[in-house]
Amino acid sequence: MSTTAAAPSTSSKTSQLDQLKKFTRVVADTGDFESMREFKPQDATTNPSLIYAATQKKEYEPILDKVIADRKSAGLTGPAQIEDIIDHVLVAFGMEILKIVPGRVSTETDARLSFNTQGSIDKAHQLIALYEKAGISRDRILIKIASTWEGIKAAESLSKEGIHCNLTLLFSLPQAIACAEAKVQLISPFVGRIYDWFKAANKRDYTGAEDPGVQSVTTVYNYYKKFGYKTEVMGASFRNISQIIELAGCDLLTISPDLLAKLAASDEPITRKLDAEASKLSAIERQSLDEKTFRYQLNDDAMATEKTAEGIRKFAADIVKLEKFIAARL
Repeated sequence: MSTTAAAPSTSSKTSQLDQLKKFTRVVADTGDFESMREFKPQDATTNPSLIYAATQKKEYEPILDKVIADRKSAGLTGPAQIEDIIDHVLVAFGMEILKIVPGRVSTETDARLSFNTQGSIDKAHQLIALYEKAGISRDRILIKIASTWEGIKAAESLSKEGIHCNLTLLFSLPQAIACAEAKVQLISPFVGRIYDWFKAANKRDYTGAEDPGVQSVTTVYNYYKKFGYKTEVMGASFRNISQIIELAGCDLLTISPDLLAKLAASDEPITRKLDAEASKLSAIERQSLDEKTFRYQLNDDAMATEKTAEGIRKFAADIVKLEKFIAARL
């Protein structure tokens, strides 16, 4: 009888976070630098809510104070001065983040421009110009824009200039298809907010593969891989570890520090759930979308319509908070 012991499972000795990194590019969903240093993500993503929260912390005051001091001599006054300072604050945080992560940082445009194609393009130009003036290559920047028709058209134009975009507040396949057809670099489907809507609407919880947020991202991923789209899929807005584990294998996942900590603390095994080759066998059919079809299908999806609108309102509200905070500091 053989006395040779079975080889121990490597997954039992490896954290879930490290296991996940073998399948998926992990992104930190935070404006907190220390979390990025601790969990060593490849990329980082921010939004107005995260930047506003960061500016309220003592350790980040020097960044804000330096920008205000530097920009006071720019000769601007009133709303133009506030807008100029916010652009510089966003870029200042982005530059600090790029000292920590080896990959890219997402910097968001003003959510109040979500239905303004030219306004979104102009804001992206302003942000990219600030990064490039500081010596940062545009290849390390993703400009975040809401997944409205106008936002997608802005991203399509910017992509032709070599400005990479992250289409955020994405809740439906029509939004994802329009982004892919526009050849945008990356999309951020919001898993947790989809889950929230269905949980409230149907008065029940969801776990594992039955989670509507997980199913939505899986459908988008399969569609992209089956039809050969290059646009990257980055699952976002997670509520629990189960949602993350069910999307192992997605191109990227952007994860908050508290969930990164839970993944780092567990060594339960993770297996790949999404696979590009397997996606080619899915039964999903190709769709063609013009503007009228896009708007109708989005309108026909109550969850996607409500969550897109709510997300824009919330991000816009946090930009206003940041404006008032900076005005008070001035």
